[in-house]
Amino acid sequence: MNFIPKEMGWIEVIAGCMFSGKSEELIRRLRRAEIAKKKVVIFKPEIDKRYDEAYVVSHSYQKMKAINIANSGEIMKYVEPGTEVVGIDEAQFFDKGIIETVKELAKRNIRVIVAGLDQDYRGEPFGPIPELMAVADQVSKTQAICVKCGNPATKTKRIVKSDEQILVGAGDIYEARCRGCIDKD
Repeated sequence: MNFIPKEMGWIEVIAGCMFSGKSEELIRRLRRAEIAKKKVVIFKPEIDKRYDEAYVVSHSYQKMKAINIANSGEIMKYVEPGTEVVGIDEAQFFDKGIIETVKELAKRNIRVIVAGLDQDYRGEPFGPIPELMAVADQVSKTQAICVKCGNPATKTKRIVKSDEQILVGAGDIYEARCRGCIDKD
């Protein structure tokens, strides 16, 4: 069990490959905060329209009402006085300003829980996630199951042709793979 400090800000990052349960874990932590009667708000990037524009939705279809935003600069205007916990999903899609925003929220004694892909489909660090991991007080790395061999998967394999770094999709575009199977087709 992780200890969560009281009366001070705190940054948690949940990172991993696709299908590893990042959004599910984010929702779980936020629901527990709600059970503890904390004032919670959750954000998602407007680019992510896979399941529902008004909710963060996990691949296992757990969901939580969210605020859609275009960039990190919009977060502060939705964080009302008394907010105790802020969740941010798919943070790899946000600009680098998300790092300063998260740090500022923690400075204001808010628990911030961020979820996102730490690597893109090429295995390269993805967006602001590596820097967020560096400034976090707690980092959780999630794993999926490799669709080829069943081993723990930490990589995301794109299964369609595209050289774009950002191509929003789910099982129709990506698969979870282990290190040994990432280059197998």
